Amino acid sequence: MTIAPAIYLVDDDSAILDSLSFLMESYGLPLTPYNDGERFLQEVDLSQPGCVILDSRMPGLSGQDLQRRLVAANSPLAVIFLTGHGDVPMAVDAFKSGAFDFFQKPVKGQDLAAALRKGLEHSQSRYDQQQQRARLDSLSEREREVFKLVIKGHTNKQMADSLCVAVRTIEVHRANLMKKLEVDSLAALMQFANLDT
Repeated sequence: MTIAPAIYLVDDDSAILDSLSFLMESYGLPLTPYNDGERFLQEVDLSQPGCVILDSRMPGLSGQDLQRRLVAANSPLAVIFLTGHGDVPMAVDAFKSGAFDFFQKPVKGQDLAAALRKGLEHSQSRYDQQQQRARLDSLSEREREVFKLVIKGHTNKQMADSLCVAVRTIEVHRANLMKKLEVDSLAALMQFANLDT
């Protein structure tokens, strides 16, 4: 079951929460508003894809503090800053820390909506890669050896000779790794090739 990527807004100004929620709803992009960074961190599953719009200056956790927490959690959430107090150094720092976009208040609805749509795509792609990486990391050492030989184009017989095991053993390892990686074809398996470092 896939969860639709969510969009969050963290801003201590209730007028901004209301107006942006209404505005983005009109673009078909419903927001979940939070007026407090701590509450956002407590209630949101940071391992899921989505976008979060952050204000930079807030009591308690600032937008930059929240971004650092998301980076530390390896969250796939795309971060978009929306601030009334932005400047070039702040924007540069945000981008260096992995922010997806940066806007000054007030922002045009169509610009923010476009950034959110791109951010959601970026986040989903990052999430998918993280899931693939986790599946690849679940392989045993022998399954990893077989995987490396499969993506090099070796036959089961060649792999059996190379690893000094029976062809049947290779078939079992190959079936297990395909199951763990959740693939059912060589073409699907090859998508993991660029993740194997």
